[in-house]
Amino acid sequence: MASKIAVIGDVNGHFPAVLQKLAALHTKQNFALVIIAGNLFASPSDSTEQDENNVQDLINGKIEIPVPTYFALGSNAFPKAVVEKLTSSDDELCHNLHFLGKRTTMKTSEGIRIVALGGQLDPNIIAGQSQDKYPPYYSDTDAKVLRGATTADILVTGEWPEGIRSRSKIAFNADAPPREQQCIADLDVVLKPRYHFSTSGPVYYEREPFFHLPSEETDNLTPVTRFISLAQYGNPNKQKWIYAFSLDPTASHPISPPSGSTMNPLTHSDKKRPAPDHREQALVYDDGRGGRRGHKRRKHEARGPIDASQCFFCLSNENIATHLVTSIGESAYMTTAKGPLSTAQTFPKLGFPCHLLIIPFSHQPTLASMEGEERRATYAEMQKYRVSMNRMVSSKGEGEYGSVTWEVSKAGLPHTHWQYMPVSADLIQKGLVEAAFKALAENYHWPSFTKEDVGDGFEETSDFFRVLIWDPKNDAEKQTSLILRFDEKIKFRLQFGREVLAKLLRLDQRVDWRNCAQMQPEEEKDVENFKNAFKEFDFTAD
Repeated sequence: MASKIAVIGDVNGHFPAVLQKLAALHTKQNFALVIIAGNLFASPSDSTEQDENNVQDLINGKIEIPVPTYFALGSNAFPKAVVEKLTSSDDELCHNLHFLGKRTTMKTSEGIRIVALGGQLDPNIIAGQSQDKYPPYYSDTDAKVLRGATTADILVTGEWPEGIRSRSKIAFNADAPPREQQCIADLDVVLKPRYHFSTSGPVYYEREPFFHLPSEETDNLTPVTRFISLAQYGNPNKQKWIYAFSLDPTASHPISPPSGSTMNPLTHSDKKRPAPDHREQALVYDDGRGGRRGHKRRKHEARGPIDASQCFFCLSNENIATHLVTSIGESAYMTTAKGPLSTAQTFPKLGFPCHLLIIPFSHQPTLASMEGEERRATYAEMQKYRVSMNRMVSSKGEGEYGSVTWEVSKAGLPHTHWQYMPVSADLIQKGLVEAAFKALAENYHWPSFTKEDVGDGFEETSDFFRVLIWDPKNDAEKQTSLILRFDEKIKFRLQFGREVLAKLLRLDQRVDWRNCAQMQPEEEKDVENFKNAFKEFDFTAD
């Protein structure tokens, strides 16, 4: 079913008048939602005492918001009172008025998928994605992370995609053209949004629709993107500052390009590569018998043996299996394992494999390789995913399952990650899980496990294998941490954790992930079942 939507350009503090006009339009149009794509508030340098009073009236609910409205992060810094209210109220400024976020993927109750990247690109943000969501700046990594959304009905950005005016016959005359960014062009290429909204000061610009080439991913249909940049409210030439339209998120893409459209003018920044094969995948899921061995490096190592564009754990890789992604956070994301050790029958009360990977955004071989704040934030969010999974397993499994999380922290690997799986509570409480890890390590004549917590691993000076065991009789945050340290003299088997659990769960025939391959429809079914179970425990959906 189609929903009516209104999108507004820069308001620049004139929201009392804009919201009054919106209320009159809403009476006739009955909008499902409204998006303010530009600056809602005045620039701090131009703010007057009246602007400050208006902000307080808005926060105090004295200005009516007639319809659910989402305001983007523009180029202006938010007033201090706004930041304080948003921080304390889960980003709701007042009734019906919500902050869209700096880096956001959301789905409305009408099923409309919105992706937003607010602010202006700041190349000085070098530690991955920006940590503070209210200043009007974003990093290149912030944009890359949003590619993991895979699709969008509406894309909202503060800046334009690089090359958007090429192939266009529509003139755009502005004293100060908006800044164009390649990372935003990448978003258009990957997400193929139906609508892309931005702002352009006093000038309105609506490009001809542009189409993306049909492919298997699009069911051989032709996605079409409409790029619209709105003028600011009150502009002297009375150019268009509000755009109303209807959108049905269930409607299919057209079979052929619409009349008057052009071919996609945007190019992706990554070089085109051949389709992935098992040789490339083996660099990530190395079993210790092949692949490339990296030079011994530790905490300040910049990259693993393959770069991010080839890494199957990096969201910037356009060949990543996005249908396996289950949740995207601020510093890490979660995906179901390809070729999972467990099956939908292994844990009957769950009904899906529940073999998960918790993966940092940062393309680093170990957590210790990351810089300070990024490392701490990433480790904290990975633990948050582990705890949320424990709560889900406890609830859905009715206390019958605990969990095991394991990690190989080894210099030279492509991309550090944790693997998570439920395990029968009985095996944990009898000490059999702990014993199984120790026994197999002893069989390989490796060093002994020690029971200790090394946190984010920054103080460690050697490679190590970590296993975190959770007993469901304890709180979800509780963990028993076992560490096995090793050096270059040990030919460590990267699938060691999987080997142990395969023997413990009598799944020996599934040790090699290549023998557990599923067809994509099977994978999608398992992912959907998992998402439905995890929905109420997924902190990223708050």
